Amino acid sequence: MQSLTNHGGETREDATGYSFVSLDREARAAVDTETAAFHLSREPQTLRVWACRENGPIRPMRVHGRLAWPVSELRRLLGVGA
Repeated sequence: MQSLTNHGGETREDATGYSFVSLDREARAAVDTETAAFHLSREPQTLRVWACRENGPIRPMRVHGRLAWPVSELRRLLGVGA
């Protein structure tokens, strides 16, 4: 997955055009699957399999049938300061 960094270094964009905030600057408590997959350098479907099988290194919350990946757990897993 290719990423581009803007001049401020806070926002990155992947090859599909999605923009992602740096994980250490993320203000939300949880992020969607695409964002979590970007930070973990995995495909979104890999995270969905982890959620289904409940065997990945991180577990999502389920909110109205959608997966929400806790930013605090992503930071812990990647060793990023809060």
